[in-house]
Amino acid sequence: MVKPAIMAVDDDRVVLGAVERDLRRQYGKQYRILGAESGAAALDALRQLTLRGDPVALLLVDQRMPQMTGVEFLAQAIQLFPSAKRVLLTAYADTEAAIRAINEIRLDHYLMKPWDPPEERLYPVVSDLLGDWQATYLPPFEGIRVVGYRWSPEAHDVRNFLVRNQIPYRWFDIEDDPEGRRLVALASSAGEASAVVGGPDAAAAQLPLVFFPDGSHLFRPSTAVIAGKVGLRTRAALPFYDLIIVGGGPAGLAAAVYGASEGLGTLLIEREAPGGQAGQSSRIENYLGFPVGLSGADLTRRAVAQASRFGAEILTPQEASALRIEDPYRIVRLADGTELSCHALLVATGVSYRKLDAPGIDALTGAGVFYGAAITEALSTKDGDAFVVGGGNSAGQAAMYLAGFARHVTILVRGETLAESMSQYLINQIGATPNISVQVRSGVAEAHGRANLEALTIANVVGREQTKVPAAALFIFIGALPRTDWLGDVMIRDKSGFIMTGMDLMPEGRRPAGWRLGRDPYLLEASVPGVFVAGDVRHRSVKRIASAVGEGSMAVQFIHQYLGSL
Repeated sequence: MVKPAIMAVDDDRVVLGAVERDLRRQYGKQYRILGAESGAAALDALRQLTLRGDPVALLLVDQRMPQMTGVEFLAQAIQLFPSAKRVLLTAYADTEAAIRAINEIRLDHYLMKPWDPPEERLYPVVSDLLGDWQATYLPPFEGIRVVGYRWSPEAHDVRNFLVRNQIPYRWFDIEDDPEGRRLVALASSAGEASAVVGGPDAAAAQLPLVFFPDGSHLFRPSTAVIAGKVGLRTRAALPFYDLIIVGGGPAGLAAAVYGASEGLGTLLIEREAPGGQAGQSSRIENYLGFPVGLSGADLTRRAVAQASRFGAEILTPQEASALRIEDPYRIVRLADGTELSCHALLVATGVSYRKLDAPGIDALTGAGVFYGAAITEALSTKDGDAFVVGGGNSAGQAAMYLAGFARHVTILVRGETLAESMSQYLINQIGATPNISVQVRSGVAEAHGRANLEALTIANVVGREQTKVPAAALFIFIGALPRTDWLGDVMIRDKSGFIMTGMDLMPEGRRPAGWRLGRDPYLLEASVPGVFVAGDVRHRSVKRIASAVGEGSMAVQFIHQYLGSL
C-alpha cells in the first residue's frame, strides 16, 4: 500500500531541506516526505498524486513565497486534497494573514519560524493533526479507475473486460460523479502524451478514461493495451508446445489442468477472458462438490490458479485466426500474425450468444442492450425494469442475479415453458422470487431509445399481439453459435458449424475422407488426426458445465494415446 504523503513547500532551499529532514526523521516510516520549492511546483506534484490516487495527509507551507503565497497555494491545494491537514509557516509579521486563513481556507494551524527544537515546537502539532487525519482516513482504492458515460458502449466493453478477467476497478460516471469530472479535467491538463488537446470538454468526448495503478492514464485504450498494463500475457514464451488449447471455458481449463499436471507442455489461448460463458454466471448451484453453489468467476479463478500451478501457460486476450496442418505439426496462427506449433491441438472455443434480430437492437447494444454481461451491468438496472431473453440456465442465473438490483425482471421465452431448456432447481428459484415473472411465447419485436434503451416492444410469437413497455436494460441469452470460422475447411463440421468427432464422422462405418491412420478417430477426435474437440463447440455435446469439464479432462487421455503413436 502506498504510504500517505506529507508535503513541505518553501522557496528557500535551506529551510526546505531542514523541514524535510525533521519530518523524515520523525514520520518517514509511516509517511512519504515530499518537498517543493514553489507553489506552482507543489501543485503540479499534487495533480500527479491525484491522478495516481495517492493520499496526502498534511501540507506544511511557508507563507512568504514570491510567486504564490502559502495561503494562495493552500486555497488551490484543498481543491485537490480537501481532507489534507493544512499548516502555515509564518514570521511574526504574517500572523494576521494566518489568522484570516483560519476562516478563509480552514487553516488547521500556523507555526512561527524558527521551529527549533522540533521535539517541542513541530512534532506535537504535526502528530496531533496526523492523528486527526488518520481517524477519518479511508485507504484509497489502488486498482484501475474508469471514467466514462453510463450508456457508452466503449465504457461497457472496458468494464466487461475487467469484470470477466477478474480485475478490480472503480467506476466513475462523469454525468453524476464530480470526482469523475475532476479526474478528466486533471488528465486533460496533465501535459502528458495521453492528454487531450482542447481541455476537459475535448477529453470528455474521448472517454472512457482509464487510470492504471502505475500512475499512467489513457483515453479509450483497447482491451489489448489494458491487458498489457495489468500484466496479462498475450505472447507465448515458446514457439512449440506438446498441446495447444484454443478456448478458455470449462472444457479448455480442465484440459489445461490435466495436460500440464501430466507433464505436457501446455498452452491455452483465450480471446476474451478465461471462463467463457460459464465464467459470467452469477451462481452455479448444481456443480458437483459445491453444495451451496459458487459463481462462475470463482470457478474460473480456481481453475486458472490450478492450471498455472501445474505450469500451463495462458494467453489472454489473444485469438486464434487460422489453422494449418504440416504433419506431424498442427500450426495455429494468432490474430497478431504469430504462429505457434504443436503435436496435439484441442479446440474448446465454445459458443457465442446468437444476435437478436430486431429493430433498434444493434444501435443500442452496449447502451442498455447487452449480450450476457449481467454481472457487469446489474447496477444499471437499479429501481428499473430489466428484461432477459432466453430460456437456458444462463438466462435463469442472470435473472436471479438481476432480481437483487432491478425493481422487476421479466424473462421472455419463445417456448411454452422454461422446462424445455432450464434446470428444475432454477425454475423453482425463479418461481419463488417475487420480482421475477416469466412471459412465455414472447420475444422482442423492437428496442426504443435515443442515447440508451428506454422501452421495448414485446410481441406474442403466436398471436402476434404487441405491447410497448418501459425498460431499463435488456440482457440477451439466446441460441448458440459455435466459434469455428477460423478453422476454414480444415475439418468436418455440421451445417451449424459444430465440429464433428468420433463415430459421428463415420455414419456409414467409413472413416472420414483424408484419414490416413490405421484406426478409427478417437471419441473426441476431429476429422484431422491429433486435433481434438471438447465442450459446447462439439457436435451433439451436452450443454452443461460439468460435461464440458469432463470432456476436457477426457480429451487429455486421448491426446496421450495420440502422442504415444507419433
